[in-house]
Amino acid sequence: MTTPVRTRSYRSPRRQEQAAATRRAVLRAARDLFTRDGYAATTVTAIATTAGVSLDTVYASVGRKPELVLAVIDQVLASSDEPVHIEEREYVKDVRRAGTAHAKIEIYAAAVGRLVPQIAPLQDALRRAAESDAACAAVWAGMLEQRGANVLLLARDLRATGELRADLTDQEVADIVGSTNSVEYYLLLARRGWTPERYARLLADLWCRTLLGPVSPMTPTAPPGRPTP
Repeated sequence: MTTPVRTRSYRSPRRQEQAAATRRAVLRAARDLFTRDGYAATTVTAIATTAGVSLDTVYASVGRKPELVLAVIDQVLASSDEPVHIEEREYVKDVRRAGTAHAKIEIYAAAVGRLVPQIAPLQDALRRAAESDAACAAVWAGMLEQRGANVLLLARDLRATGELRADLTDQEVADIVGSTNSVEYYLLLARRGWTPERYARLLADLWCRTLLGPVSPMTPTAPPGRPTP
């Protein structure tokens, strides 16, 4: 009887590093071209040429144009050339480490004010392209779903401090944060002359005033020898 041949998957570390290097080159080219020429004017062929790879390599390493712009947006948000899970991003770790809701909001608002202006042109272009392109629409819908999940995690982290308003649910907190940290909201203010720094200060003030409950006054201490009323 013939003994069956067992096949083993072979993963070469060198090949994995080459694939990672190719992906970085593609995303670097995509980021440069998207930033310089905009989403609509940038072609996948131009990205491939700039990266020094074939068109098929771009598709295999990252994907088509909607996936490319999404990957570039993720790069900006992660401040890294490599994929970084949301909970491993530095500003998210800083938020989680902060001890009070006010401190968490200040840190998060500063991050939004720094990052959203960078992704605004790309994300806005993707949103507009989604109105007529099915592939863009799918990527856009997925991005919105992920954003919703991320701000819900923030809402739960804020809830754990005990400082959120009791009459707001976690989902309502996430909805308030998610609507005001959006690219659309930033662009509306930017067109009226708001700077990223002013936008960040607005978010911190708005979220603290809207989301946090009143501070309980301290019970006054009675003078010595007199009973507390």
